[in-house]
Amino acid sequence: MSRGPRRAGAGQGAAAAVQLLVTLSFLPSVVEAQVTGVLDDCLCDIDSIDNFNTFKIFPKIKKLQERDYFRYYKVNLKRPCPFWAEDGHCSIKDCHVEPCPESKIPVGIKAGSSNKYSKVANSTKELEDCEQANKLGAINSTLSNQSKEAFIDWARYDDSQDHFCELDDERSPAAQYVDLLLNPERYTGYKGSSAWRVWNSIYEENCFKPRSVYRPLNPLAPSRGEDDGESFYTWLEGLCLEKRVFYKLISGLHASINLHLCANYLLEETWGKPSWGPNMKEFKRRFDPVETKGEGPRRLKNLYFLYLIELRALSKVAPYFERSIVDLYTGNVEEDADTKTLLLNIFQDTRSFPMHFDEKSMFAGDKKGAKSLKEEFRLHFKNISRIMDCVGCDKCRLWGKLQTQGLGTALKILFSEKEIQKLPENSPSKGFQLTRQEIVALLNAFGRLSTSIRELQNFKVLLQHSRCHCEKGQLFPSTSASPSAGSWGTADSPALGSLQPEVPAEPLAVHHSTQTASVGSRK
Repeated sequence: MSRGPRRAGAGQGAAAAVQLLVTLSFLPSVVEAQVTGVLDDCLCDIDSIDNFNTFKIFPKIKKLQERDYFRYYKVNLKRPCPFWAEDGHCSIKDCHVEPCPESKIPVGIKAGSSNKYSKVANSTKELEDCEQANKLGAINSTLSNQSKEAFIDWARYDDSQDHFCELDDERSPAAQYVDLLLNPERYTGYKGSSAWRVWNSIYEENCFKPRSVYRPLNPLAPSRGEDDGESFYTWLEGLCLEKRVFYKLISGLHASINLHLCANYLLEETWGKPSWGPNMKEFKRRFDPVETKGEGPRRLKNLYFLYLIELRALSKVAPYFERSIVDLYTGNVEEDADTKTLLLNIFQDTRSFPMHFDEKSMFAGDKKGAKSLKEEFRLHFKNISRIMDCVGCDKCRLWGKLQTQGLGTALKILFSEKEIQKLPENSPSKGFQLTRQEIVALLNAFGRLSTSIRELQNFKVLLQHSRCHCEKGQLFPSTSASPSAGSWGTADSPALGSLQPEVPAEPLAVHHSTQTASVGSRK
C-alpha cells in the first residue's frame, strides 16, 4: 500500500491542529480587545465598570438577594398571553417553578401591609385592617406607621401613567410567592417556535426598527449574507438617542440572559442528578467575534450599558429608602434592620461611582415632542412586559417578568426625579411610591446584571485557560484540568433554554392576522 496518501493526510491533520492552536490562542485576546474601551452614548469605560462591580457591588448585592425581604417574589405565572393563542406550557422538568408554601413566607411579607415591629402587628385586628386596606388599592408594604387615611389617599392616586411595566395583581388567587433562591435562572431546554416568537415580537415590533431595515433584529435570525455582522448596525446610528437607548436596553437584557444560561448550563445528568456549569461552546456561539461576525462584542457592550442605567436608577432612588418611615418589613426585627443597613450601604456605593449615565440628555428637546416620545418609549417597554406572559416555560417566564419589571422600575425612577426630590420625610408620598413587588424586582434585576458581568470575567478566565493548554500542545483539554469540571460543555447541545429561541427551519409567523404584540394592538 502506498504511504503517500497517509503522509499527506497526516500532514493535513498537523496543519489543522496548528490552525486550531492559533485560533484558540488568539480568541481570548480578541474577546478582551473588543469588549473594552468607552461605551457609546455615555462617558464610561468597561474596565471601570468591571472593577467597580467586582470589588464593591457584586459581593453586597449577592448577600442582599439572600435576605428574606428580597428572596420571596409574588408573581402570577398563569396570566394568559394577550397577543396570540398559547402553544401550551413547557413540560420539561427544569421549566417547572416550585411555589413557596404559605408556612414558609415570613409573616410580615405574608400580611401584605403589616408595618410594625411588634407582635400586635400580626394580631387578627391588624390583619383585618390590612385586608381592608388592600381592597382600597395598591399598598406600599415598605412604609411603617401609616394611617388608614394614607392608604385611602394612595387608592385615589392613579400612578398608572408612571409605570413602565404591566404589574401583576398581587391580590389575584393565581399569584403565588416564589423563593428565588430555590428557583434559579439557568438552562431549561426551552426552545423552538414558542421561544422564537417571543423574542421576535420583542425585537421586530417594539424596538423602533426602521421600515428600511429588512433583516430581523433578533440575534438568532437566519443569516442574511452581506447584511450580517457589525456593518448591519449602521441603521442604529440614524435613530435618536432615546430609541438607541431603548434598543440597547433590550439587547443588553438579552445578552445578560444568555450569559446566565451559558454559565449555568446542564452539562450532564447521571442517575437523576444534574450537573450544572459553564458551557464554552454556547458562550462562543453567542459572543465570539468571529462566530458572530463582530456582533457578539456589541451585545456584551449593551449589557454594560444596561448595567449603567440600572446603577444610575439605584443612586437616584436612595433618598426614598433613606427616610426613617421606610422599613423593609418581614417581621424579624434584627434581620430587617440589617437588611436596610446593607441596602443603604449599596446605595452609598452606587452614588460613589464617578461615571454615571446622564438621563437628562434624554427627552430634552421640544417639550411637546419630548413628552410624546417619552410616552411612546414607555408604552413600548410596557408592551414588552406584557409579552413575558407569552413565554411557555414557567421558570423562563418568572425570570423574564422579574427582570423586565426591574428594568421598568429603574426607568420609572430615572424619570421621576422631581417627585423623589419632594418626598416627605415622615409621611407617605402620593407623588412617588414603590410597591414591595417593584422593590424586589429592582434589586434582583440589578443583581442579575452584576452576576452577568462577573460570569463574563469567569468566561474570559476559561478562555485564557484554554489558550494556556493549547500553548502547551494540549489541543483538547480534559475537564479534570479545567478550572471548572465540565467547563467545555456539551459539544452537541442545541440551543440555550430559558427564553432562548431555536432558529426554525422556516420563518414563523410572529403574530396572528388580527393582533400583534406591538403597541398599537394593546388590549
